[in-house]
Amino acid sequence: MEVITVFLDLEAVPFNKGFYSVDMTFFFNVCLDVFCPMSPGSVIVNGVSIFNKRVVLYGSEGNVKMFSSDMTQDDVDSQGSFGDVLPKATCQVAEPISLSARICDCPPHCNDSCCRIPDCICNQFGGQLDFVTNRTVYVTIGIFTIVQIVRNVQMLIPAYDFCVPEKECVTTSDDPCEMFRRIDFPTDEFFPPKVIDCSCNDHHHKTK
Repeated sequence: MEVITVFLDLEAVPFNKGFYSVDMTFFFNVCLDVFCPMSPGSVIVNGVSIFNKRVVLYGSEGNVKMFSSDMTQDDVDSQGSFGDVLPKATCQVAEPISLSARICDCPPHCNDSCCRIPDCICNQFGGQLDFVTNRTVYVTIGIFTIVQIVRNVQMLIPAYDFCVPEKECVTTSDDPCEMFRRIDFPTDEFFPPKVIDCSCNDHHHKTK
C-alpha cells in the first residue's frame, strides 16, 4: 500500500479573515490477496482507494501580488495571478498503515460517485478502471499527515561585511631558548608570603 498523490484545493473561509479551508483528496494504491472459490490459491489485485478530508487553518492575509522572473512575457494572466494573496497549502503524508479490508455489496449510487478518478491515476493501472461490478472492497487505512499553510513573509536579518584582518601575524621562532628568555623571572616563587599577606593572619592572632 502506498500513497499515489494528494490533490489540494485552497479557498478562503467567508466571514473569517485569514482562515482558509484545505480540501484534500488522497489516492492510495491498495494491493490485496483475493481468494476465489474455484482458484487453488490467492490472486493479487491492485486497486485505487480514495479518501477526502477538509481542514481549516489560519494563513493570515496578504494585500500584495508577487511577480517572478520565472514567468515569461507571454504569460500575462499567469504572471498577474502568480503568488496572489492566497497562501500555499502543503501536506506531508507518512507511510500508510493497512488496518482491515472486507468485501461488501456495492451500493447503487457507487458507480456514479466513485468514477471521478483523474486520467493520470488511471494510467498507472493501464488505463480506465473497471467499475462495473456488484461487489466492492472497503479498506481501512491509517495515515499520519501534517497539513500546513505557507506564506512568504518579510524578515529582517542582520548581515555583516567580510572581516578583513588589519594586523599582521608576527612569526615566532621555534628556538626553545629564545622562547624561554621572553618569560619573566618568577620572583614570587622564591620568596614566601609575609605574615601580613597571609589570609590566616587574624585567625593566627586569636588562637595564639
